[in-house]
Amino acid sequence: MKQIYFITSNGGKVAEAKEKFSKISVEVVQKDLGYPEIQAINLEDVALYGAQHVLKNFNRPFILEDAGIFIDSLDGFPGVFSAYVYHTIGCNGILKLMEKTEKRDAVFKSVYAYGEPGKKPRFFAGECRGKISNDQRGNNGFGYDPIFIADGEKRTFAEMKTAEKSSFSHRGKALEKLIEFIKYL
Repeated sequence: MKQIYFITSNGGKVAEAKEKFSKISVEVVQKDLGYPEIQAINLEDVALYGAQHVLKNFNRPFILEDAGIFIDSLDGFPGVFSAYVYHTIGCNGILKLMEKTEKRDAVFKSVYAYGEPGKKPRFFAGECRGKISNDQRGNNGFGYDPIFIADGEKRTFAEMKTAEKSSFSHRGKALEKLIEFIKYL
């Protein structure tokens, strides 16, 4: 069985990736190497910088992922700063910022980088449009999952099981593209 290392400290991301990769008999191994995240406008630049850093320090095939939630009424905030904002004000802080707005449209975006020694990194993006709920709901998932409702759904991501969420989430869409690429390596 092939192995691919997922460079992350986020066990929730790893669980989602393991579920998807199991379909093609690839074992996902979590490796918490850490890498610098630059201040940038878009997720692709953050993922590229991270992948270049990992390629200098790690000699196995790997993936890393950067994601963010971009809220229309907040001019795309928190966007590339989603992790920082989550760790400082959390879901409650986002709900507080939005308590007086009825416009709750948002998009979750994800970019996976695939790297292996001697090759340029490859990138795979996915997104999921939806809205921010009025309150936190559900106990599954991680991050902003308790406040994000995908278009066509009534439940938040946190009210869904991993496989169900992955079937249409931003991360799930990016993973499907990555898996198609890896199947032919």
